[in-house]
Amino acid sequence: MATGRTHRPATRSRGIPEATVARLPLYLRALTALSERSVPTVSSEELAAAAGVNSAKLRKDFSYLGSYGTRGVGYDVEYLVYQISRELGLTQDWPVVIVGIGNLGAALAGYGGFASRGFRVAALIDADPAMTGKPVAGIPVQHSDDLEKIIAEDGVSIGVIATPAGVAQQVCDRLVAAGVTSILNFAPTVLSVPDGVDVRKVDLSIELQILAFHEQRKAGEEAGAEPGALPSAPAPYAATEGDAPARGGKGGGRKGPDGDAPAVMPA
Repeated sequence: MATGRTHRPATRSRGIPEATVARLPLYLRALTALSERSVPTVSSEELAAAAGVNSAKLRKDFSYLGSYGTRGVGYDVEYLVYQISRELGLTQDWPVVIVGIGNLGAALAGYGGFASRGFRVAALIDADPAMTGKPVAGIPVQHSDDLEKIIAEDGVSIGVIATPAGVAQQVCDRLVAAGVTSILNFAPTVLSVPDGVDVRKVDLSIELQILAFHEQRKAGEEAGAEPGALPSAPAPYAATEGDAPARGGKGGGRKGPDGDAPAVMPA
């Protein structure tokens, strides 16, 4: 099986919109569930409902993949699983390093969904000397002094940052300098990265704040609050049909904030 540095997914060269890329894992999760039940074909309406999108958007997304289904039959489940997995780069092995092995980092290390989706936790890294050598999820923690060596030896191109916010940018800079080109950031801070480096941000506190806003609105409505007292909140991170192609570029400079939508850990 190929490693993460030998091939990059074709989504950018094909100009697939970023919003479509963000929905592909949702389709794949729904299709995988159908495959496990030995369902051979699925209609666009059924798959769209399972993925939580409308069928017109699903058909447009699949048109970017060159998959149009068969009238009266629908889509071949197994072929779509393969096709989406290929587009997402999941038909190969992606070694990942997790930096910051506190409670969150340890939980991520033990997450079983990584391996089943093509991601291999190659190393766990922490700055605390007391953590060095300690096994977490069966993997010994290594000291951050060896970060660059670890990345080079394991051919890592994806890094996960689960450190406190105050050191996240420093860790990010070291990862990028060592050759990491994709970062999943759990630290509650905005990272600045050069062009050509992709960052996806997961901030659970922001998601909870958005939910709290909606709960407050519902509570106000139930208490007879006057309609229209607060502006309507847009759906967080909602994608539209005019979404730009997937990010990524060449050349110098730095960019931020950390991507357009939060990465959501598959169930």
